[in-house]
Amino acid sequence: MTDYKEEQRNEIEALESIYPSELKVLTDEPQYEFTVDIRTDPSRNYPDEHMFICLKFTYVPNYPDEAPLIEIEDSENFSEEDETDILSFLHSKVEENLGMVMVFTLVSEASEWLNKRIVDNIEKREKAEELRIQKAEEEERNRFDGVRVTVESFMSWKAKFDQEMEELKKLQGKQEVISNKLTGRELFEKDKTLVDSDLKFLQDGEEEVKVDESLFQELDDLELDEEDLSS
Repeated sequence: MTDYKEEQRNEIEALESIYPSELKVLTDEPQYEFTVDIRTDPSRNYPDEHMFICLKFTYVPNYPDEAPLIEIEDSENFSEEDETDILSFLHSKVEENLGMVMVFTLVSEASEWLNKRIVDNIEKREKAEELRIQKAEEEERNRFDGVRVTVESFMSWKAKFDQEMEELKKLQGKQEVISNKLTGRELFEKDKTLVDSDLKFLQDGEEEVKVDESLFQELDDLELDEEDLSS
């Protein structure tokens, strides 16, 4: 008959020697309850990046033939998805190790899982940053390259361009008509023959001017002072 209590006690003693500062026994009655702190290894490239989890194990009466209870007591830099994933991962390892003491194996597997997860998280973050930079660079190139021309877009542009050119020609024609209406002075300056034609008109119509001398006789009767004449 298996002495489960003895096997559990022996495992606790072994764990205490392996994890002197990480393991903490909470109680040994009616069953052992204890926690183990697990941290990721320091990263040379990312010294500030880390993950931490405190796993709580509780033996059941027939452990190790039955699975121990596993809970997350505390964690740092863990998302809800991370917590769900690591518990699912550990339960799968429990099934593989039923019949033998397994806490050391579970802690080792959890440590490897944490180190792999933090590397994956860093790579995902770097990949997302690379994609962000590539997208920004592509948008910048597109801003300078302009819109790609298709047959449809070109024909639409040409129709609009032709319409604008036609309206521009009409406007220029109106401006030319207005500009061709010269003033009298501009006409004389432009065509000197107009001066000769006006003189000829005056000569052709010239007649002897008759003066009524009686209109000036009365001037002799006027007495004008020198001041009046000077003014």
